[in-house]
Amino acid sequence: MARVRSAATVDASALREHERAATLRDGLHLPATDWPTARMPPSSTSSPTPRSDDPDDIRATPRGRHRPTAAERGTDRRGRAVTAPATRSRSTDVAVLGIAGGLLTAFVIAALIVPVATDDGVTVAFDLAARWFGPLWQVLLFATFVVAVGLACSRYGAVRLGGRSEPEIARFKWIAMIMSTLLAGGGVFFAAGEPLQHFVSPSPYYDHVAPGSPDAVAPALAQSFTHWGFLAWAVLGSLGAIVMMRGAEKGLPLRPRTLLHPILGEKVRHSRLGTAVDIVTVLAVVAGTVGPIGFLGLQVSYGLSRLIGTPDTYPVQLAVILGLTAVAVVSVLTGIDRGIQLLSRINIWMALGVLAAFLVLGSAGFLIDAFLGGFGLYLRDFAPLALYRGDEAWLGSWTVFFFGWFLGYGPLMSIFVARISRGRRVRDLIVCTSIVPPVATAVWFTAFGGTSMFLEQNAPGALSGPLESTGMAAAVVSAAEQLPLGSLLGIVLLLLTCTFVATTTDSMSYAIAAASTTRGEPARGTRVFWGLLMGAAAAVLIVVGDGGITALQNVIVITAVPAGFLMLPLLWIAPRVVREMGVEQGVVPAEQPSSGPPSSEQPSSATRDAETEPSGQPT
Repeated sequence: MARVRSAATVDASALREHERAATLRDGLHLPATDWPTARMPPSSTSSPTPRSDDPDDIRATPRGRHRPTAAERGTDRRGRAVTAPATRSRSTDVAVLGIAGGLLTAFVIAALIVPVATDDGVTVAFDLAARWFGPLWQVLLFATFVVAVGLACSRYGAVRLGGRSEPEIARFKWIAMIMSTLLAGGGVFFAAGEPLQHFVSPSPYYDHVAPGSPDAVAPALAQSFTHWGFLAWAVLGSLGAIVMMRGAEKGLPLRPRTLLHPILGEKVRHSRLGTAVDIVTVLAVVAGTVGPIGFLGLQVSYGLSRLIGTPDTYPVQLAVILGLTAVAVVSVLTGIDRGIQLLSRINIWMALGVLAAFLVLGSAGFLIDAFLGGFGLYLRDFAPLALYRGDEAWLGSWTVFFFGWFLGYGPLMSIFVARISRGRRVRDLIVCTSIVPPVATAVWFTAFGGTSMFLEQNAPGALSGPLESTGMAAAVVSAAEQLPLGSLLGIVLLLLTCTFVATTTDSMSYAIAAASTTRGEPARGTRVFWGLLMGAAAAVLIVVGDGGITALQNVIVITAVPAGFLMLPLLWIAPRVVREMGVEQGVVPAEQPSSGPPSSEQPSSATRDAETEPSGQPT
């Protein structure tokens, strides 16, 4: 009888272990082979199945010989990752899907019917958000970077994330997806225009510099690096991703509400607050993604009219948006392991080719000097530039706008970065999201912006004129036109912008679909829905001109208000969860509770005996 009870106890314990592993696997969207399955005890009527560490080994089973499938191994014959079918049914959160989609649709309709009133309302809300919460955002982004770097430099940097012993995705593919998604079309849209704007009209922090002079080159780049540098990348891919992966290890879904779990506990799973958090963060990312899609249509249409003489009309803009949406939908349908990863690698190789072309066809010596001077000035004035509060009106159009924009992206980007970073160490994650990409972005902005400033110095008004009359979209095309093979280079630049925005659209469609899914991988239909909805919103809004797109893009700064309060606790939650994982993995020793009253100055002999192991060494 005792033997039967013992076997039953073992069976129940193994079953609980198996169910817990399945729950953790579903929360992090892992293939079945990513979590060890509980080993059930052999029954009295069958012998144990021989086990092998070789995944390709043909194992004997009661039904014969069995070769593991690709899904069971987790890789195909070429070593590429293969995701097993979900073991549990998906469940779409209708509230998040319906309310967020409905609010976006309502905004688009309002922009069509009453465009002036809609723009005025958004402008008032934007100004209030920038004025009252701009200082908080500046401090928050600065503190996030400091905490992230502190974790990377500490002993906790060796902690592994995501419940895997090895990274799931190769390093180049991983960094390519991160950079293509986070840099997006803004890397091309602003790279030439923003440094040129700061060159001809220096920022208030560098108002002592003569506009358009050689001395204005380094300050123009330093100001641009502030907006697109370390702080922006840190808030997008460091602390939030760490907390998100920790929650997923505990069986929580990859949703924005998971960031609140360390504070609110299990009730955040089904609470109204959690639903509200998901809706607001989804709206922020939708607004921030529709904006680049719409501006892409305007930029490509303008560029084609300048380069090959096509009409700059709505049909051309619509065709560009429809083509981009189609590419993004196909990419998100094939998933992270295929479409998104492939498109990201294409982006990086194209970007490297364009970068080399600007160095060779432009002035390499001028660009090298500009980078060294601008980046050195950026490092010297790093804190003052990030925390500058001198001119609120200028800050609302530049620093606070960009910081609010990136902050609004933060929660959803944490989902995407967490999804592709399983098995990475904390140090690896922070270096490859908060250090390497900002430096690469600085090189990118120097190539485009530096070339624009070089050409403007040689021919004043050649680029600043189109910039003032047409806007940022004109800067990169005008710069390409001034170089040898300008038409070809300009077309390649427009194509690169399209692929960058397509990568952001498909990645954000996946993240938004995950935010509206309660468990398992987001359904393909949900991913396609968000991709089509964002493309349709951009196509409709450009009917009323860039004013409708700008108004929607400003919405992300408004939604950055709640997003900021969501990201603020990560400053102390992330170090705490990293500490917990470090203890579990043996990276750091666990703290031993002290014996005896806290107020006693000298421990008693009994206390000393209790704190000493039999070997005589203190615990």
